[in-house]
Amino acid sequence: MIDKLEMLIALARERHFGRAAEVCHVTQPTLSSAIKSLEQQLGAQLVQRGARFIGLTPEGERVLARAKTIVAEARALKSDVTVAREGFAGTLRLGVIPTALASVHDLTQPFLADHPGVRLQILSLNSHEILERLAEFEIDAGLSYARGDQPQDRLPGFKTLPLYAESYALVTKAHPGQPASIDWAELDGFSLCLLTPDMQNRRIIDRNLVRSKISAAPRIESNSILALISHITDRHTATVLPLSTAQFYAQGRDLACIPLTGAVGGISDVAFILPPVGRRTLLLDAFVESLA
Repeated sequence: MIDKLEMLIALARERHFGRAAEVCHVTQPTLSSAIKSLEQQLGAQLVQRGARFIGLTPEGERVLARAKTIVAEARALKSDVTVAREGFAGTLRLGVIPTALASVHDLTQPFLADHPGVRLQILSLNSHEILERLAEFEIDAGLSYARGDQPQDRLPGFKTLPLYAESYALVTKAHPGQPASIDWAELDGFSLCLLTPDMQNRRIIDRNLVRSKISAAPRIESNSILALISHITDRHTATVLPLSTAQFYAQGRDLACIPLTGAVGGISDVAFILPPVGRRTLLLDAFVESLA
């Protein structure tokens, strides 16, 4: 039954029989047969059938909601049994905002070194996607902002473990005579490359720019920090990144990281977003303890 529920979840997510089969590592006929068998067991049609995937029936949507909880509990149970029998092993799944990818190693490496049987899966996601994946049981924890800046970015019962406060830096081509720091209000002369507006980091930067009376319209937008960095080819082009991230990407690229002062949008705490205690595995609990 669990395998069939996993296939239903994959089909609902991928909205394509072939892609869902690939995700589940089975053939498409096997997946289709499993879904039909699940329908027979439950006595209800779950999938609207046509030449292509159309969607789930109302009954299918209700089954899907419960299936996610059942599958998540089954995976957690299996993980806990493995830990109890063999010690810490299994896969820890983390969603990480792009601006924290450069520093996540400092948080995870000590735990991995102490527990060689643990595998780590890191997904680069924006803050909203992290909350969605947490709600859908698709990741174990998220490294994101402690406070969401949009009404929908709230998950009742979830906890935050604050780790550090972001400070920001201007990243531009290195040249003699650059200042030791620069005020947000002095960014008007730069052609800016910034992350896309779906990123909370970008919205934090926009608030600082607007309150400093600077246009928040960048020349280049991307959801890839590397793409932004690659476009900094002269002293008039720049991006704004958290200081630690800026220093990481500037290494070996003849770029300068100039700390920004006079922030008016506040400093944002980066934190692990954790599910309620009853939804955590022993593996996740051990990882959280390692951060203390």
